Amino acid sequence: MKMYIGTKLIKAAPQECQMDDHNSRAGDPGYVVEYEDGYTSWSPKEVFDNAYRPLEGLTFGQALEAARAGHRIQRHGWNGKNMFVVFQKGYPEGIPCNAQTAEAFNITEGELFKVQPYLQMRCADGSHQSWVASQSDVLSDDWRVLTGE
Repeated sequence: MKMYIGTKLIKAAPQECQMDDHNSRAGDPGYVVEYEDGYTSWSPKEVFDNAYRPLEGLTFGQALEAARAGHRIQRHGWNGKNMFVVFQKGYPEGIPCNAQTAEAFNITEGELFKVQPYLQMRCADGSHQSWVASQSDVLSDDWRVLTGE
């Protein structure tokens, strides 16, 4: 069998196992887990700890996986308020270019303009720009996933 890794947002709270089953006994440490679709289950502590991380204190790689899954990410140490990064899927099949793009690339307005996936930042002043991680961003472990809560 192949090995797999997944990224999803869940809610969880510590809770001892309430009954004996084939893997756990009443009183064993673990977590009650609620998934985005509302499904709730219980997970043994060791299994949970190997599968999930808090939304803070992530490496860039872990944060990037969350961004690729559609979540907003940011560094804990960023000075600007409300700054975050999102993954943009781009337009691999092309999108009709606007006048500004046509002028910049010397192509015809409306011509299909292919755009590869990219990271985009919301800046402190509310504007947006393409974003490339610095070496310190890539090597930091103070990344976090933002939620609507």
